[in-house]
Amino acid sequence: MTRVVTEKEALIVEQIPKLRRYARALTGNRAAADDLVQDCLERAWGRFHLWQPGSNMRAWMFTIMHNCFANTMRKNKHQRGLVPIEEWSAEAQIAPNQENSAELRGVAEMMRQLPTEQREVLLLIGLEEMTYAEVSEALEIPLGTVMSRLSRGRERLRALIAQPKAAGVRAVEE
Repeated sequence: MTRVVTEKEALIVEQIPKLRRYARALTGNRAAADDLVQDCLERAWGRFHLWQPGSNMRAWMFTIMHNCFANTMRKNKHQRGLVPIEEWSAEAQIAPNQENSAELRGVAEMMRQLPTEQREVLLLIGLEEMTYAEVSEALEIPLGTVMSRLSRGRERLRALIAQPKAAGVRAVEE
């Protein structure tokens, strides 16, 4: 028996790869990212009646994810930065197979050093290629705030990159 996919399912499922990528970049932890996406999908499914047809589904889903992430951060303030030992040891044993691998890990670590508000805006614009207006809608903040957070985040990231040894990143010799 063939199951027919509803329009509702198709609209939500279409966003999953983008949500997973953003959640992984935002949390820096595969398990936490999966949990965040799961929470987001549950809320979107249960509140689909609130979505207005014709509006931006991507921005609506990212708003839900942002709110889920903010709620999780508030609940787990005291556990911030903790990584389950199983995940740490598995990832620590994987040797980089490219020179750029170390640089990418260094940039990812620097991104995690940014304030959450700046990191969210940088990831949505840089990684998800959202417009300023879409980010404003997704995070429910004014357009000027998006531009300000983006500017401050970029500047802070540039400063961290300019001082790689202070940030714990080894320079790659050519």
